[in-house]
Amino acid sequence: MPIAILSVHNKTGLIDFAKDLASLDWKLLASGGTAKLLRENGLAVTEVAEYTQSPEILGGRVKTLHPAIHGGLLARPTESDHQQLLDLGWDYIDLVAVNLYPFEATIAKPNVSYAEVIENIDIGGVTLIRAAAKNHERVTLVCDPADYASVLAELRAGGMAAETRKKLAVKGFSATAHYDTLISETLSKREFN
Repeated sequence: MPIAILSVHNKTGLIDFAKDLASLDWKLLASGGTAKLLRENGLAVTEVAEYTQSPEILGGRVKTLHPAIHGGLLARPTESDHQQLLDLGWDYIDLVAVNLYPFEATIAKPNVSYAEVIENIDIGGVTLIRAAAKNHERVTLVCDPADYASVLAELRAGGMAAETRKKLAVKGFSATAHYDTLISETLSKREFN
């Protein structure tokens, strides 16, 4: 059974996407708030903290940063990599649906505090994007809700094409590059109270 991890700030289209994945026999993993929303909408989901056997910590700052998650994403499609995951009680993670904290919207607020700006710098989401994008030969990355429908269409048609996974990976790397540039420019050029 393929596994998808869902960890999104922007939940637009998420419920339908998750329902369709479940109807295609995907197992759903999700971080705290995302898992709660999926359960409220009748979906079977395993919370990341349950899967990793490690609670969310630091007020939610650390949720998906765990070897069970990143090993599942970065493992190559080799017998030795897969066996190592299985020996640890984990498995491949085949799809990541993730989007980032709203840093750009945060810095656009009038009189935003430095503390709020810093708190809206996403770490785990960027790491999920980079891990999935790096291993796009095996893992599908969906970092834009606008891509949910096309990804589902390909999955229904028999699986993700290598070229599609590569395009989605490039989109992910572009998204994190923009995000990091925005953070760098904001912190270096702007004064905060």
